[in-house]
Amino acid sequence: MAGIYIHIPFCRKACHYCNFHFSTSHQSLPAVINAIIQEIEMRKDYLSEPVETIYFGGGTPSICHASDIERILQTIRNLFIVKENAEITLEANPDDISAEKAIQWKNSGINRLSIGIQSFHEEDLQWMNRAHSAAQAIESIKTVQQCGFHNITIDLIYGTPVLSDEQWERNVTTAIQLNIPHISCYALTVEPKTALDMMIRQKKKEDVNTDQQAIHFEKLMQWLNAAGYEHYEISNFAKPGYRSKHNSNYWKGVHYLGIGPSAHSFNGATRHWNVANNALYIQNMNDGILPSETEILTTLQQLNEYIMTSLRTIEGLSLLHVSDQFGKDKRAAILSAAGKWLSASHMILINETLQLTDSGKFLADGIAADIFFLEEN
Repeated sequence: MAGIYIHIPFCRKACHYCNFHFSTSHQSLPAVINAIIQEIEMRKDYLSEPVETIYFGGGTPSICHASDIERILQTIRNLFIVKENAEITLEANPDDISAEKAIQWKNSGINRLSIGIQSFHEEDLQWMNRAHSAAQAIESIKTVQQCGFHNITIDLIYGTPVLSDEQWERNVTTAIQLNIPHISCYALTVEPKTALDMMIRQKKKEDVNTDQQAIHFEKLMQWLNAAGYEHYEISNFAKPGYRSKHNSNYWKGVHYLGIGPSAHSFNGATRHWNVANNALYIQNMNDGILPSETEILTTLQQLNEYIMTSLRTIEGLSLLHVSDQFGKDKRAAILSAAGKWLSASHMILINETLQLTDSGKFLADGIAADIFFLEEN
C-alpha cells in the first residue's frame, strides 16, 4: 500500500511558531492548484502499489474551494489505483469551517478532518497569532460532527509561556468531552528564523520552559490514558480504531508520493523534494519540468530513519528487523548504544524490541540521535 500527500501552501495568517512553506497571499492559488494537477499527471508512474491514504496538508487546505479539492481527488482516482475504503484527510482551520463547506468536503470524498485547534484559550491563541478564536475552536468541532464527520483529529500545542497547568488540563479535558477520537499534541518548538524565534531574541516574548513542557507531557499521558486513548506514537493518541493510517504508514516506511511546493516523496531507496517556492513551482510545471531534487539513501541513512521512526511508535524498534535487514553487527551496536538508556529506565527491552518508557518519550529525539550510525568514510 502507498500514500499520497498534497501540499497546499497558503494560509490566512502567519502563526508565529510555524516554519512550514506557505504564503499569506492567495493570488497564485488557482495557478498552484492547476500545477498540482499537472504534477499528479506527470508522476502517475511513481507508485506501483494501490493508494491507501490521501492527505491534504499545508499550509491550510481548507481555504481552497471545495471544487479544487474535488478536482485533485478526481485526478488521483483517474491515474492511481485508490482503495475503496482509502483514508482521505483534509487539514482545516476552525475559521474556515462551516456546515456548507463540511458537507461539500464530505461529498467530494473527504472522510477524515484534521482541525488545527492548538488551544481552547483565547490568550494562548493570540500569543501564537492564530486566526481563530476560542469560541470558533469549539464551534468548528460541533459543526463537522453534526455534518457527519466522526473520524476527526485535532492538534493541541503545550508548553507556551502563557499556558498554565490548569489551562492545559482544561484544553485536554475539553477535547475529551467533545468526543474527539484522535488527538495530536506537540510541545511548542522555537524553530530558527521564525517570527517567534526573532521575538524571543529581541526579548519581546518569553522563551519556552522545557521543564514545564515535560510536566505538561507527563500529565497529558496520564489524562488521555485514563480516558481510553492509546498513546501509539510520541505525539499521537487515539481511541480504538482511530489511528491515523497515513501517518502510521510514514513511520512504517511505506512509500508515498508528495505533490505540491516543498512536498517530499519516498520510494524506499530514494527521497525526492519539490522546490519550496510557489512561483518557481508553477513555472517548472508550465515548462513540463518536475520541480524536485533527489537523494539516494545510503544503507546507514535507511537504518537511521528506521531507528528514528520506530522508537517514536508503540511497537518500538525491532532488533530482529535490524538483524535481518542491516546485519547482526548493527543489532549489536544498537543494543550497546541503548545500554545507558535502559539503565536509566528511559527504555525497556521486551522480546527483542526496544521501547521507550513514559520518561523516555519526552527524550525520544535525543535518544534516537544518540543511537544513530555515522556515515563511514
